[in-house]
Amino acid sequence: MKPDQIILGIDPGTVILGYGLISITAGNPSLITMGVLRLSKLSDPLRRLGTIFDRVTSLIDEYKPTTVAIEAPFYGKNVQSMLKLGRAQGVALAAAITKDLTVHEYAPRKVKQAITGNGNASKEQVAMMVQQVLKHNNTSALPDATDAVAVALCHFYQSQNPTAPSGTKSWEEFIRKNPDRIH
Repeated sequence: MKPDQIILGIDPGTVILGYGLISITAGNPSLITMGVLRLSKLSDPLRRLGTIFDRVTSLIDEYKPTTVAIEAPFYGKNVQSMLKLGRAQGVALAAAITKDLTVHEYAPRKVKQAITGNGNASKEQVAMMVQQVLKHNNTSALPDATDAVAVALCHFYQSQNPTAPSGTKSWEEFIRKNPDRIH
């Protein structure tokens, strides 16, 4: 049976980028694949960004997702880390946009809340719930990969209950509501 939709989830990073794809068939999510893109061997930050763009583009070309869900950067203690994370996210967004895909952004807390019921859940708790929901046995998956799958699942859950309060918005909605901010 052909899936109703395929969601590409991305946990952006400039050292490790997590990705996960889920298919939705008759309202049931199932795991297609998940993994990480390791970038630590590339010393040039611009090469890392180019590699992110290329990998996200190749995932889109191979799996033909219908939408992309990405984790939003959050402000921690280090502004430089947040800026680097924002660049990684921006490049992944650009790859999706060039393929005419709708992109939805979710705060880390929102993802954790959607998956575990607790916005302060640990990465291990998120990974365990992803494993249970999708009935997969890949216990060796890196947290970045399971986080990416969690972002995709979060989007699926949000799309099933669109009346639920949410701070997430698609880029299309942002542009529609803020035409003066687009140059």
